[in-house]
Amino acid sequence: MTRPSFTAQREQLSRGHFIRVVNYHSTPRVARDELARELAGFARDYATVTLDDLDRFFETGEWHKDKPGLIPVFYEGYRNSATVAAPLCDELGITGWFPIATSFVDCDVEHQEAFARAHWISLVEEDAQGGRIAMDWDEVAELSRRHVVFPHTAHHEGFDTVLSDEDIVREVVDSKRQLEAVTGQEAPAFVWLHGSSYGQSPRHDAAVKAAGYRYQFANTMIHRVN
Repeated sequence: MTRPSFTAQREQLSRGHFIRVVNYHSTPRVARDELARELAGFARDYATVTLDDLDRFFETGEWHKDKPGLIPVFYEGYRNSATVAAPLCDELGITGWFPIATSFVDCDVEHQEAFARAHWISLVEEDAQGGRIAMDWDEVAELSRRHVVFPHTAHHEGFDTVLSDEDIVREVVDSKRQLEAVTGQEAPAFVWLHGSSYGQSPRHDAAVKAAGYRYQFANTMIHRVN
């Protein structure tokens, strides 16, 4: 594959041909109307970005839709991502991107609040009222039919705390395998806690690449890995 030159990429940026990313975490029902207004504005002013769109953008260096591209990303695997955010995206024709901390979803309901508090998963008042906080696997599978689902590690970890080979396999490889087994689809992307960039640790970069991910999401960019 021939990649676009730096000059071509700079020209595209100057013309506004780049993809915006908006990050969300818990989307409680109490804030549904506010989220609906925000997403409706995005649907009006921007074009949804599918996985095929992202592939095409990286392959050509050009954005092919009339409106600028935008990716709403709903992190962690909260139950309300499936019950509040995803239905709103469906109503508005938006493709949502959902990074899942797989061990959060795997956790027994009675331990989910403790898991969240121990693993940097922020809770709002509605989340902490008892009951299930994370999606279940049926919701993950259903979500993957209309949106993009991919690992946010297994235990919501940053690369700086994933040190042993066993840790790396668990967080980078096993989370991918688990999601793919549930969804029957490729898990195309990966993201560390804190949105760490590809290129900060050769050892962790190599693991992400070897696992077969195509993209790594970071706070400041989306990296094409494979």
